[in-house]
Amino acid sequence: MPRQQREQTILSAASAEFGASSYAGAHMSVIAANADVSKALVLSYFGSKEDLYIACVERAGETLAGAIGDAMPVPSGGASDGERVLEAIFTTLADRPSDWPVVYDRTVPAGRARDAAREQRTILREQAMAGVTRALADVGLDDPDDLSAATMVWEHIVSALVQWWQQHPEQSAAEMTARGRRILAALSDRPVPTT
Repeated sequence: MPRQQREQTILSAASAEFGASSYAGAHMSVIAANADVSKALVLSYFGSKEDLYIACVERAGETLAGAIGDAMPVPSGGASDGERVLEAIFTTLADRPSDWPVVYDRTVPAGRARDAAREQRTILREQAMAGVTRALADVGLDDPDDLSAATMVWEHIVSALVQWWQQHPEQSAAEMTARGRRILAALSDRPVPTT
């Protein structure tokens, strides 16, 4: 197997382990076994658990930010920015459900790994702020405190939906998108869609 392909296999196994067990609970031996390689090979490719987590969190953050970025600049009409962003998140997580818990893992100790996770969360928060700013501008709100509070509310809604989905993995990305659309409509006093 070419090195690049093996690295991706290791990253996928590591993301799954970090996502399921958290940084604190993840074991390099489990990652190696799930990637069907030796622990020594994992260490030779990535150096340490911290470096492996950094590679995972950067990959996860870049994937999520890319999907969100692609969903945001669509002109008005049809689905709202929030609905398109939720669809992008759920569609992305359908293939890699561990990406969200990897980025939002609070067990990562101080150091380069925590800094890398914080950097990815900051990118996602900036995207959330841009989307919220645009949505609130449409209804005439531009107060910085309103924007800050609404961004935090949005982040918590998305996190809660993703966490609920993790507890109900039988739900598809399309079902979660529809669920998110219904919840957003109910919260914004719009007519609730039937799908």
